[in-house]
Amino acid sequence: MNFNATLFGQTVAFILFVWFCMKFVWPPLMNAIEERQKKIADGLADAGRAAKDLELAQIKATEQLKEAKVTANEIIEQANKRKAQIVDEAKAEAQIERAKIIAQGNAEIENERNRVKDDLRKQVATLAIIGAEKILERSIDPAAHSDIVNKLVAEI
Repeated sequence: MNFNATLFGQTVAFILFVWFCMKFVWPPLMNAIEERQKKIADGLADAGRAAKDLELAQIKATEQLKEAKVTANEIIEQANKRKAQIVDEAKAEAQIERAKIIAQGNAEIENERNRVKDDLRKQVATLAIIGAEKILERSIDPAAHSDIVNKLVAEI
């Protein structure tokens, strides 16, 4: 057995195997590895951007929450002012209505007082005529009686 020929044959077979692998097997494997590395790098970059975006979103949400609180406080303050204004307007309207009711009541009282005075005057005049009749002991006719009562009422 020739040791050199076997070794030389194995070396040639190995070199052909390496060349075949380098030419046909190695490029697809390297492409697959490179694509996988690129996907992993892109995923890591996306994760980093997502973390930054999340942080920015949290900051923005905090700012919007603060703005919403300020706006809510302004709305509450405006509502309180409006409430006070409505209460003041209602008080003013109530005072006006109160004054109207009091004036109306005073007018009714004055009218009733005048009516009662007129009734009392008529009664006093009637009593005076009755007294005069008794003094004169004669009766006055109703037309004259009415005329006398009206004159006495006008005088009183």
